[in-house]
Amino acid sequence: VSSPSFLWHSQIKVFMILVSDSPMAILSLRSPSSLPLISSSSVSHICSKPFSQLPSSSIAYVPSTRLKSNHSSVSPILRPRVVSARAAADSVIDYREDIGEILGDVSIFTASGQPVQFSDLWDQNDGIAAVVLLRHFGCVCCWELATALKEAKPRFDAAGVKLIAVGVGTPDKARLLATRLPFPMECLYADPERKAYDVLGLYYGLGRTFFNPASKKVLSRFKEIREATKNYTIEATPEDRSSVLQQGGTFVFRGKKLLYGRKDEGTGDHPSLDDVISVCCKTAVA
Repeated sequence: VSSPSFLWHSQIKVFMILVSDSPMAILSLRSPSSLPLISSSSVSHICSKPFSQLPSSSIAYVPSTRLKSNHSSVSPILRPRVVSARAAADSVIDYREDIGEILGDVSIFTASGQPVQFSDLWDQNDGIAAVVLLRHFGCVCCWELATALKEAKPRFDAAGVKLIAVGVGTPDKARLLATRLPFPMECLYADPERKAYDVLGLYYGLGRTFFNPASKKVLSRFKEIREATKNYTIEATPEDRSSVLQQGGTFVFRGKKLLYGRKDEGTGDHPSLDDVISVCCKTAVA
C-alpha cells in the first residue's frame, strides 16, 4: 500500500510536470530581484510534508512584486455585485461596474505582434465576447484549454460570440502555440506584461500554481492533456520565468458590461465551457 508521503510526492511531481516548470526553473529567474521567492532548501522542506501539515504561509503567499507596467494599478473588486446570467456553483466575482471600460483601455498584442486595445476586440455597444485568459503559452494545461476552445469555436460563432484567448508571453510565444497546436491566430493575443491579469485581479503565486487543491481536477484529464500536447514545446514558456506563477480566468462581456467572471483558483482549474457557452447563448437572446 502506498504511503501518504509517497502519494504526496507523486502529486507534487505531477503538478510540476503539468505547469511545465520545475521549482528550480522558477528559482532561476531571468530577473532574480523581480521575484524574491524561496530557496531550493525551502522547496525540499515544503515537499517533505503532507499538504495538511504545511503552514499556510508556505503555500498561500508569494510576494506580490509584478512586472513593470505602464498601466496604472486598478482595484477590480467593488460592490455592487455583477450578476451572472446563471446561478452556479462557480462563484462570480464582485467587480466594479466599470471594469469593462477599464479593461478596454488595456493594450495587448495580436499573435502577429501588432498592438491592440481590448476595446477594439469586440463591439463595445452590444457585442458579446468570451474572454479567456490562459496562464502562459508554455503551460500544458493551457494547451489543453486552447484545444477545447478551438473545438468549441463553432458553437461560439453560432451564438454570435467573439472568442478571445489571451496568454502571458510575447507574440512569438503565442505563435508557437498557434502553429503547433494549432489554434486560430485571429483569436489569440499576447499580454507579456500581464496588464489585463492585473486589472482583473487574477491570482498569482507559488501556492496557487503548485499547491492549490483546485488543481487536483487535472489528474482526471491526463488523456486530454496528452492529446493536446503532442506537438508541445517548452520554448513557448515566457522568458521571464516569474510569469509561470500567473493564474488565468474566464469572462463574458456584452459591450462593456461584465456578465460572467470566474478566476482560476489554481493551475488547470478551468470552468466548464458548456457553462460559459450557456451564459453566452442566454445573453444573445436576452
